[in-house]
Amino acid sequence: MNTSPIKIKQKLTPKAAAAKKRRDIAMAKTSKRKARKAQNQRLGQRSDSDIHHMSNGKVKRVSIKNNRGNFSRGTKKE
Repeated sequence: MNTSPIKIKQKLTPKAAAAKKRRDIAMAKTSKRKARKAQNQRLGQRSDSDIHHMSNGKVKRVSIKNNRGNFSRGTKKE
């Protein structure tokens, strides 16, 4: 689910859009994603930072400016 105020819809055929929807839902319901969502709810979101889940199971708060700006590397090359 996209919570951004900017709605940019992908130009997909109805068949491709349905397949993507199935894939997205399946990915969102994996046990790893469910655990991360639950952890986010326990920690609580703050207006000054985003939460990053590290590979070692720990959580790191990152400033929104750094996170959205790809840590000063820009987003054009992604």
